[in-house]
Amino acid sequence: QVQLVESGGGLVQAGGSLRLSCAASGSIFSINFMGWFRQPPGKQRERVARIHSGGNTNYADSVKGRFTISRDNAKNTVHLQMNSLKPEDTAVYYCNLVELRNGVEYWGQGTQVTVSS
Repeated sequence: QVQLVESGGGLVQAGGSLRLSCAASGSIFSINFMGWFRQPPGKQRERVARIHSGGNTNYADSVKGRFTISRDNAKNTVHLQMNSLKPEDTAVYYCNLVELRNGVEYWGQGTQVTVSS
């Protein structure tokens, strides 16, 4: 069983920065996507960014140029550096891992990010 544990959420003023981290443990297939989703209050969960184990990245248009995703395959960790934060970035952020051999997804418990105006 794979477990994902997030850290790094919190309260920040608009224009500030936060760095989210996620550590995966368990039996993890090496070829996978790791990424971040978020769910703002009263809205659906949306993908923010993801990174393939080979290094390719994808970002939502709303965060391009402000957020950077990175990973350490040896440590099974993924990070999300969030700069120039806006109030609309306020959400619960979830770490996600998808094993590409079978499409199985795993989720973290979520971490709250609140950006004040």
